[in-house]
Amino acid sequence: MEEWIKKIAEALDLEELEKIRIAIFGKKGILAKEFAKLKTLSNEEKPKVAKELNEVKIKFNELIAKKRDELEKKVLDEELKKDEIDVSLFSPYNNKGALHPVQDTLDRIIEYFVSMNFSIETGPLVEDDFHNFEALNLPKYHPARDMQDTFYFKDEKLLRTHTSPVQIRTMQKHKPPIRMISPGAVFRRDFDLTHTPMFHQVEGLLVDKKGEVSFANLKYILSDFLHHMFGEVDIRYRPSFFPFTEPSAEVDISCIFCKGKGCRVCSQTGWLEVLGCGMVDPNVFEAVGYKEVSGYAFGLGVERFAMLIHKIPDLRSLFEGDLRLLEQFR
Repeated sequence: MEEWIKKIAEALDLEELEKIRIAIFGKKGILAKEFAKLKTLSNEEKPKVAKELNEVKIKFNELIAKKRDELEKKVLDEELKKDEIDVSLFSPYNNKGALHPVQDTLDRIIEYFVSMNFSIETGPLVEDDFHNFEALNLPKYHPARDMQDTFYFKDEKLLRTHTSPVQIRTMQKHKPPIRMISPGAVFRRDFDLTHTPMFHQVEGLLVDKKGEVSFANLKYILSDFLHHMFGEVDIRYRPSFFPFTEPSAEVDISCIFCKGKGCRVCSQTGWLEVLGCGMVDPNVFEAVGYKEVSGYAFGLGVERFAMLIHKIPDLRSLFEGDLRLLEQFR
């Protein structure tokens, strides 16, 4: 026994220790041979010898387990030592980081509106039906609710489908005039080349005394903003429908890929839709208790802008974390 205890203690690596274990516990090992001798002993001797052999077996198991832990720790220490980095040494890698294209685009949008004296307002991601729909002129069973596939909770709460609820909460807290944008994440049940379940919006609201705000004011600020984001592009306003604005319009820019000549990206029209806008519907002001006011609102998708600015064909690639894509934005 002493000989094998010494061999276990002197084992240099896990492979050698495994050979010793097999030599002791294998089918042809020393313990198997000793247990085989029990049948040759008398009934009086068997219990005593069997007990001694079991004690030896337990002892060997403990010694081998302890030695295995010791050798495994040694292997791990050696591997860690190989990977050790001396942070004081000069590194040949000189790669710089960069903002994610969505964050970079969001920063540019916020930068413009802050420079135009718009405040930044935020609100909860989990909303109630009143702030997300009813106060925005979307009563229950309104067909326009189908435009937004919503994530509902069992307690009638929901994940906000746009950042417009922030506008409602801001109007409930403050009296006009209001000049604000509400950037943030929103959620809808949609997933394809141009849609993801979570994306980012920036919505804007300006409210002042009745007659102080017009559609012309809205067109000026949005046209200037789009030139800030896309450079020299043509801009057009098309009549549209949004439940919370009247009149409403969708805003297009001349295709930045084909310069308005027509291509696959713009479906040969020469135009790209970039945002929606309009004059705030009186029903929205009524829901928050505002009287004798007028205002405009607009909303845009940050990912949509990022895709156009950086010419990214698939929206999903912005959220996959592929370094091959992200490294291009250094």
